[in-house]
Amino acid sequence: MIDFITLSSFSYQLLILIIVISGKATISHFIRHEPLRFFQFYCRKLADKVNKAQNSPQQQSIAGLIAILVTLLPIAIILYLFEAFIEVNMLWQALLLYIAIGSFGLTQINKTIAQALVAKQNYFAKQTLNPWVLRETEPLSSLGLSKSSIEMQLLRTLQQGYVVAVIFLIGGPLTAISYRLLLEMHYCWNTKLISYKYFGFYSKRLVNLLQWLPVRIFSLLLLFTSVGKNFVLFWRLSKQHFFQLDNNIALLLLALNLEIKLGGVALYNDQNQEQQKLRKVSFNDLARQPQITDIIHASNKIKSIIYISLFFIIFITFCFELAFANI
Repeated sequence: MIDFITLSSFSYQLLILIIVISGKATISHFIRHEPLRFFQFYCRKLADKVNKAQNSPQQQSIAGLIAILVTLLPIAIILYLFEAFIEVNMLWQALLLYIAIGSFGLTQINKTIAQALVAKQNYFAKQTLNPWVLRETEPLSSLGLSKSSIEMQLLRTLQQGYVVAVIFLIGGPLTAISYRLLLEMHYCWNTKLISYKYFGFYSKRLVNLLQWLPVRIFSLLLLFTSVGKNFVLFWRLSKQHFFQLDNNIALLLLALNLEIKLGGVALYNDQNQEQQKLRKVSFNDLARQPQITDIIHASNKIKSIIYISLFFIIFITFCFELAFANI
């Protein structure tokens, strides 16, 4: 009886997920909006107050942890208590998931960038990409813009969409919205920027920890799409990244599947206008640099993994529900 209740609850969560995905995809097609814009503003102002450059690295990292606790815990408690007053629980869960899940316009944004690059409108492509990445887009060439666009779509799709969906199915709407708020803190206090190198340490570690399982599920599905092609080779090249607490395995497998090079040097500019050139990990070094057409190929590959994931979870849920119904 307990197993049946648990399974029915999972199916209920899956139904809400499908409804919210369909609704947000439709709305995002007509209106581009960001429900968490005010929270991003709050995070920046909070950091301005408590992140002091003159403090020691340890003091800055502790301040970052306290900032997470004083922000996230009250919101989570209020949302948990407020749920008791909601008559239609499904609407409440759908609302929290709608806020937690990210924009569905990334494919169209990358399509716009690709079209601008084909038309030699590099400035317009840079301006289109700039709000979606942390790095400086001004010095990027056509190849750099193609690479950055591909990486942006993969990472944002994973972090704001795929991970949110998996966490929602496993832990429910409160866990999903808490993760997304934590992710926004990580975005605002990114350790790639000099100002937040220590202050953003705990937000980065917590986000990476929560992302680990969903990113590995996505990466394994991406790996299995190479069955009959280079499956064994791709696994040998990527297995060293499997247990690491980052998203490198997904970037590597996408680079291998598209036969292109990703990663490498990136230039960042923080709020104090301090520029820093970071040499990040390079993926598939011996391959060619990404071309404009690879932006579209990457979008199609990412979408195919999402569709496979959704079909797989619906199929498995249906089979188990059918099996339990016959018991």
